[in-house]
Amino acid sequence: MAHRTDPSPARAARRRRLAALAALLALAGAGRAQPAAEPPGRPQLDLPRVTLRAGLHLIDAQVAATHAQRALGLMWRRELAPNEGMLFVFEAPAVQCFWMRNTFVPLTAAFIAEDGRIVNLADMRPLDETGHCSAEPVRYVLEMTRGWFARRGIGPGFRLAGGPFGGR
Repeated sequence: MAHRTDPSPARAARRRRLAALAALLALAGAGRAQPAAEPPGRPQLDLPRVTLRAGLHLIDAQVAATHAQRALGLMWRRELAPNEGMLFVFEAPAVQCFWMRNTFVPLTAAFIAEDGRIVNLADMRPLDETGHCSAEPVRYVLEMTRGWFARRGIGPGFRLAGGPFGGR
């Protein structure tokens, strides 16, 4: 089949306008923040652990104490043991906000004051980047499988023990 050319000046001008419009749209899209496609990562499984106590319940928590450890958090994990979680430790109390980028396990975040008091809880959905923040400045955040606290009747005002919260 032969390639047909259109000698019409009007059609040629229309094609140039469409090409210019396509180029402008491409440039406009390039300035917008697009979610970066991240390669699959590895979960961090080798962090130090601490045993926390919530009443009669023991929690085996990995401790994320550095910026890099906190940034990775529970990303890439596909499951947690029944009483396993991650304790995020910050240098000073501040309003902390968490989301679920690259996190496949549904979680509940407990925002915890320096004395071990749970300030508030936030249920979070896998792979959802909606921010969930502490209701006041906190130094700790404990992530557990979603519903872990509710199934045990643990809510705001409850005090955790062990590790940085003292007690046995």
